[in-house]
Amino acid sequence: MQKKVLSEQSLYYGDVSMPKGFEIDQTILSKDIFHYKAYNKFPFSKTLDKLSTYISEHIKVKYNIDLIKKETYGEVYHQQEITLPLYTIDPVDLKNSPDFTLLYGVDVKDCYVRIYYDDNRRKGRSWDIELKNNMFVMFPSTNMYIISNNNKNSFNFIQTITYEYI
Repeated sequence: MQKKVLSEQSLYYGDVSMPKGFEIDQTILSKDIFHYKAYNKFPFSKTLDKLSTYISEHIKVKYNIDLIKKETYGEVYHQQEITLPLYTIDPVDLKNSPDFTLLYGVDVKDCYVRIYYDDNRRKGRSWDIELKNNMFVMFPSTNMYIISNNNKNSFNFIQTITYEYI
C-alpha cells in the first residue's frame, strides 16, 4: 500500500524572535499603518523590511519554501469590530494573486483570526488563533478569514504582507 499526498494546506504561525538589537519596533509600524491609511501608500520602512526578511528566510530554511513579498498594507480595527469575510486574492485573476497572506500583530489586545478551509467533503471548517503582539500567522491566500477585535478599550493594529511562492 502506498500513499501520495495530492494537496496540502499548511498554516504557519508563531512569534517573531529577532536577534538582540534587531527587534521589530512596533511604534514605527503603527505610524506606518497610519501613513498607509492617510495616503493609501505604505512608506518604505526598514522595520517592515526586517519583518518580511525574517519571515521569508525562516520559511525558506525550515520548510524549503521560497517567498517573494508582493504587497503590504496595514489596518486599524476598532473596538469590538468583527470584519466581514476577507480575501487577499482576486478570484477572476488567480494567476496574479498572492499565494500566501501573513498577518502580523503590531499592537493588538484580545484579537482573534478565524481562517476558513475545506477538508475534502467537510466544507466550511474553521480554525481560530489569538493574534498577539509580535506574532504572525500565515496561510494560503485562497482562504477566507475574519478578524475579531474583542477589546473594548483600544484599537488593534495589524500588518498584512502577501507573498508569492516561487
